[in-house]
Amino acid sequence: MTTTEKKPLEKVCIICAKGSIEDVYAALVMANGAVMEGIETKLFFTFFGLDAITKKQMKHLHTATVGNPAMRMPGGLPFPTLLGAIPFVESGVSAMMRSQMAKLDIPDVEEFLEMITAGGGEIFACKLAADMFKLEKEDLHEEVKDIITVGQFYELAEGDRTQIIFT
Repeated sequence: MTTTEKKPLEKVCIICAKGSIEDVYAALVMANGAVMEGIETKLFFTFFGLDAITKKQMKHLHTATVGNPAMRMPGGLPFPTLLGAIPFVESGVSAMMRSQMAKLDIPDVEEFLEMITAGGGEIFACKLAADMFKLEKEDLHEEVKDIITVGQFYELAEGDRTQIIFT
């Protein structure tokens, strides 16, 4: 094999560290796409990303309205950051985001987790973050395989055809 010949990607390890709708869905979509392409997939949730796999939080994810330069109002105008500070605005924007996703038939978080594991992907929680937030395995969705350390996650990422993606 020549040095210019491409080697196929065999494994992807995706780290989700943020709990906003857009960050969680970025990780879920990428993981599901990898599984569908036959790529070995490991998904690691840490810090606020744990909200996506915590039973009490996973159905209540929000989209950030304050400090989000990409946030737009209908018609494409920039969303004024000050509006995000008004009570219930973030909840309303998040509800609109979920509504738009439902119209596009995008699966909810639980369904995505089930699809990923059904396709052979594995889902893990970060031990450090779980300890910080006082979470136990029973607090997490059933599709979470285990709570592991960062070192254990890196062991799962072994291989010369592995890509680690941080969302």
